[in-house]
Amino acid sequence: MDLHARLDLVASRPVLSVDGVIDLATIPTLHSHLARAIVAHPGVTLTVDLDAVTAVDDCGLGVLLGAAGRARDAGGDLVVVASSERLRGRFRLTGLDRAVDVRERL
Repeated sequence: MDLHARLDLVASRPVLSVDGVIDLATIPTLHSHLARAIVAHPGVTLTVDLDAVTAVDDCGLGVLLGAAGRARDAGGDLVVVASSERLRGRFRLTGLDRAVDVRERL
């Protein structure tokens, strides 16, 4: 399955909207989009909207954690938005929500 991402400004804040499945096959695409967004917007909070994502494997969680670290190193931060209770439950189970701010909506 393919992964698509689009970077937009919403109320002058960068929002990376991701669509598809985040797994081993799509990690390079996600990593690339996250890295470009962080470089393009240093010192601000990048919002990663996962509302159109149907699944995230452990490798995908690692990429999100790494991106949060890079955003913080650049003086900003990373916020994950997921309205799906299933995804938010996975983030709670794995502890992602303790390392990254996970919100239900933008």
